[in-house]
Amino acid sequence: MYAVTGITGQVGGQVARNLLAANIPVRAVVRDAGKGAEWKECGCEVVSADINDATALTAAFRNAEAVFVLVPPSFDPSPDFREAQAIGGILRTAIDAARPGRVVYLSTIGAQAKKPNLLTQHGIIEHTLGQALGDTPVPITVLRPGWFMENASWDVGPAMERGVIPSFLQPLDRALPMVATADIGRVAAELMQETWKGRRVVELEGPRRITPNQIAAAFGELLGRAVKMEIVPRESWEALFRSQGMKNPTPRVQMLDGFNEGWIEFEGGEAGSRKGKVEIKEVLRGLIAGAGKS
Repeated sequence: MYAVTGITGQVGGQVARNLLAANIPVRAVVRDAGKGAEWKECGCEVVSADINDATALTAAFRNAEAVFVLVPPSFDPSPDFREAQAIGGILRTAIDAARPGRVVYLSTIGAQAKKPNLLTQHGIIEHTLGQALGDTPVPITVLRPGWFMENASWDVGPAMERGVIPSFLQPLDRALPMVATADIGRVAAELMQETWKGRRVVELEGPRRITPNQIAAAFGELLGRAVKMEIVPRESWEALFRSQGMKNPTPRVQMLDGFNEGWIEFEGGEAGSRKGKVEIKEVLRGLIAGAGKS
């Protein structure tokens, strides 16, 4: 049995579908049992467990040959990242107690960065899970994907309505490591089926690095109209994020600075990362089609 958390989301769902396609039994770990109905129909065992409940997670992970761990994103964390510290401790407790065969933890590019930023949360959890190896022989793979191509979902409306997309990523000709959720789910499912010892890090990006200008050009081709990126001035970010309800926008600003200045990067650089198969245009085509149905 392979346990998959976050199964109702894009990445977790892709992981589960890849495992089911390989005829591997899946335990769907959901916060709300009602949301597991779709997966029960697919033949999955469905169990309820919240990421903040060590007892429930222990039960969900017990007797699992492999576990995929996805922590719900927190875009507005406390300044001391206490939420990530708490979740890391809960996950370690559950893994120590359940002792699954192996674990794949979905982290992020830049989790190892020395400068604090929004992605530091994953670095904290990575470190805490790594400590579990001192007490239990549970092999752990840390999967660090690049910037999600699906983040461009926020760009569909502006591209269709005005042909102008606001960009926090700048300069507009800087190529960044991006990856599709389909590739993340596929690779995570493959990693869960492998055997290894100790802790390892796998870094993943798409077939080639992408600039904001290239995203605009791809939108233009798909929409049949002129589309361009427009820089959102750096000095306006904090006020803008606060106006959107954020209490602590500093980590988000620092993360964007990290991508734009180049210090958020894979530990092994571009040469050391695995490469996915899905191109940006394929992802954008799907996002546009989805917008048309809504």
